[in-house]
Amino acid sequence: MTKKVLGRVDKVNFPELKLNNIDVKIDTGAYTSAIHCSKIREENGKLYCIFESKGHPNFKSEEVAFDTYTYTDVKSSNGHKENRYKIKTTVVFFGKTYKINLTLSTRDDMRFPVLIGRQFLKHKFMVDVDLENQSFKQTLTK
Repeated sequence: MTKKVLGRVDKVNFPELKLNNIDVKIDTGAYTSAIHCSKIREENGKLYCIFESKGHPNFKSEEVAFDTYTYTDVKSSNGHKENRYKIKTTVVFFGKTYKINLTLSTRDDMRFPVLIGRQFLKHKFMVDVDLENQSFKQTLTK
């Protein structure tokens, strides 16, 4: 399989979350992928989330319920360990839908509401840090 080349940032869709043209940072230094979640609650064995961020107008969803979710430990670049919820959903790059694991995090103070890490990138993509929006540009030309 030929690997597609991504740049350092892109815009992608998360169809199951009803989020489109979402700014993502491609981060080869991060193992896991993370998505900003503004409100999280657990009730009757389900996880309820609202994906919303003031600084990102496309990043707004109704409440989404997950029947299946787990917890995972995530270590930040400064060595701090945090236990986070982890969900499975889909993401679209270059017109193709992929399964992705995302940890739920508070990223309101970050420039990008979504971080795409190595766990998702491996075996599928290469990253050229001189490029930007490679997947998004391809969807514009179709």
